[in-house]
Amino acid sequence: MLHLTTTCPDIDAARRLAHAALNMRLAACVNILPGVISLFHWKSGIEEADEVQITFKTTEACRADLIALIESEHPYDLPVITWEEVETTEDAAAWLGEETG
Repeated sequence: MLHLTTTCPDIDAARRLAHAALNMRLAACVNILPGVISLFHWKSGIEEADEVQITFKTTEACRADLIALIESEHPYDLPVITWEEVETTEDAAAWLGEETG
């Protein structure tokens, strides 16, 4: 299982990405966590923004298409997208495969 994560400017943008990914079967589940404060370098300065973190539960086979979807639909010029492989139970892995396959 992969957890693919990015941030969005608000809950509505996160929900739009979540629904698009789920409708396209690129993720089996999406977690949206409001209340993230991000500090980051941007255009020669340090910025601070209230954001929403969004994590997609997906597979390696879906990763490239999910990244392409996020990049095309995200409201930011440069959405930072990260992913990591995580361990899970056999039942959860089977469910993930069924929902994204």
